[in-house]
Amino acid sequence: MRITSALTAVAVVLAGLVAGVGSSSAAGSSSAAAYCGITWGSAEKSAGTLSDAPLTEVRTGRHDCYDRVVFEFAGPVDGYAIGYGETWTEGEGLALSPYTAGGALLRVSLRAPAYDDAHQGTVPYAVGEHVANLLRYPTVRDVVFGGSFEGYSTFAVGVRARLPFRVLVLTGPGTHSRIVLDVAHQW
Repeated sequence: MRITSALTAVAVVLAGLVAGVGSSSAAGSSSAAAYCGITWGSAEKSAGTLSDAPLTEVRTGRHDCYDRVVFEFAGPVDGYAIGYGETWTEGEGLALSPYTAGGALLRVSLRAPAYDDAHQGTVPYAVGEHVANLLRYPTVRDVVFGGSFEGYSTFAVGVRARLPFRVLVLTGPGTHSRIVLDVAHQW
C-alpha cells in the first residue's frame, strides 16, 4: 500500500513538472518576437505562368533584415518556382552546387527566357557565371546563372544557411516587371 501511495505521489510530482515545462516553453514561445517581424518560412514558393518577356537584368541589394535579388523583365512576368535544393543548368542538367558559394542553395526557376525573339541573349551572363558582387552581404553569398532553355531561366542563389525567404512580383518601371527574392538574415 505504501508503495502504491509513493508511486502515486511520484506520478503527481512528475505530471506537475511536465505541465510546468510545457507551460514555461509555451510562455517563452509566445513572448518571443519574430526577427524583424518576418514570418515567411522556408518552404518552396511558386506562382504564375510562362511568359515570353525576356529577362533583362539581375541586381542585388542589402537591407536591415534581409538581402534581396531582383530579376527584371522587359514585359509582364509573374511565373516562378523557388525553393531550397539542387539547381541544374537549363538544357544540359549540370549541378550548380559545386560552383555556388554558401551553406544552402535556393533553386530559382523563372518562367521567362533570357533571350529575345531572335534567340539572342538579353543578359550578359554565360552559363555558370557569377552575376553579382556580394561582398559584405550578411546572407546571400552567390548568384550563378544556370542558363535559359525553352522559355525558362535558372539561377542558383547561394545563401549562408537555410533561412526564411519571400517572393514578390512587382510591375514597373514602365512596361517592365520584376520578380524579387528576399532572404532573411536570420530566423
